[in-house]
Amino acid sequence: MPDFCENRDANLDDCTCTYDPCSRKGLCCECVRHHRRAGEIPGCFFSERDEQTFDRSIARFVASRS
Repeated sequence: MPDFCENRDANLDDCTCTYDPCSRKGLCCECVRHHRRAGEIPGCFFSERDEQTFDRSIARFVASRS
């Protein structure tokens, strides 16, 4: 995984993920790649309340939008 991204600081300003041990914070491409491979959606797509459940499933995302 790359450890450099010229946008990392700006990305971190907007990152809503509360999973502190995440090594992909600020590396949006890596985050999207990780969650896509897992059949999930990144936390930044969820509301603050739903993000904190750490349930990144597509079903949770759809339900959160209803």
